Amino acid sequence: MQGINFIAIDFETATARRASVCEAGICVVRDAEIVETRSWLVRPQGNLYSYWNTQIHGIRPCDTAHSPEFPDVWAEIAGYLERCPVLVAHNAAFDMGCIRHSLELYGLEKPDVTYYCTLRAARRLYRFGCNSLDYLCGQFRIPCGRHHRAGDDAEMCARLFLIEMQDAGAGGVEEMNCCGGLL
Repeated sequence: MQGINFIAIDFETATARRASVCEAGICVVRDAEIVETRSWLVRPQGNLYSYWNTQIHGIRPCDTAHSPEFPDVWAEIAGYLERCPVLVAHNAAFDMGCIRHSLELYGLEKPDVTYYCTLRAARRLYRFGCNSLDYLCGQFRIPCGRHHRAGDDAEMCARLFLIEMQDAGAGGVEEMNCCGGLL
């Protein structure tokens, strides 16, 4: 599938605040093939964690005490976005919120990026009783990796979006406008 290019992205947060990113992950897709998956531990401001968030992803303050802060990690992610300003996320409202709130917290400029949501696409395309990322990956036999770890979730999301595009009969990412928006 020539020309199917996007970056799946996922964030884990240390607290209920969207700007408390403690892990970021991306999965780069070029011509409908996964070419790279990366993740970064991120030190949230104050390195403060909620018990409940830690229970979900297992990341603790000692894991991020010496990690870079969001601006440094974002600079690397922005390098990928310069080549491909298209993001895909499962429950994109959460992940785009993490980006927006973190950019605002650190006084960083918001890039011109289009995004697509695999959760919204799944709700439109399928009639499953559940549309969580791990459930959908199970339905489509997508390897799950470590759920709620950003790099693995980004790759699961990328694989899911490729299936959704195929099931929707989309010849290009832009044809998935039923589940898209602007950052």
